[in-house]
Amino acid sequence: MDSPRILVAEDDLHIREGLIDILEGEGYQVLAAADGEAALWLSENHNFDLALLDIMMPGRNGYDVCRELRRQHPQLAIIMLTAKGEEIDKVLGLELGADDYITKPFGVHELRARIAAVLRRSQRTPLETEANLPPTLTMGLATIDRKTYRGHLEQRTFKLTAREMKLLEVFYRHPDEALPRQTLLNLAWGIDYQGTTRTLDQHIAQLRKKIEPDPTVPQTITTVHGIGYRYEP
Repeated sequence: MDSPRILVAEDDLHIREGLIDILEGEGYQVLAAADGEAALWLSENHNFDLALLDIMMPGRNGYDVCRELRRQHPQLAIIMLTAKGEEIDKVLGLELGADDYITKPFGVHELRARIAAVLRRSQRTPLETEANLPPTLTMGLATIDRKTYRGHLEQRTFKLTAREMKLLEVFYRHPDEALPRQTLLNLAWGIDYQGTTRTLDQHIAQLRKKIEPDPTVPQTITTVHGIGYRYEP
């Protein structure tokens, strides 16, 4: 089996070369770009399992590249690299389809762990993705096509990321259950996930914008205060 192929988009030469050394040392195949345009060109000409995207790049920044990669490759794993600590930057990355983010400066062990965890979560087996679930999910007033990662709500069509689809599948399998945040993280992200429940909350907020007629008054995925969330069929 071929080792995973990773796209690194980072304009800082020293960080870029350091990432290449670390990842190749872990056995990954790595191609690197110094700006967003070069990263998109590589994505059009090579198949990748994961993309590491710096946010602050010249020309097309990491947000632009994330948006375009998610449009072209719905199941590609994406991790954002940001030097900023402000929450709004992380939220925007998740809105555009990123699976995770790492704030600079980061440690080598954290980088390795997050990449390994995201790759494990994204490389689901056919049994995991198909068992006991219909090809089309009806959740509230929304219908979701699991093969195309697209959904419909009233007169609106929306796209889902791989992480959002995984969350919907978890909820669909556990109707009416009050699922603790940590349980949802374990089921949708994996027990080796290194992040916090805040990442889950941000993903739920984005899902509600897509599948709820009024995301400010959610009816399909509701909050169970002090515990987590519940899917209301």
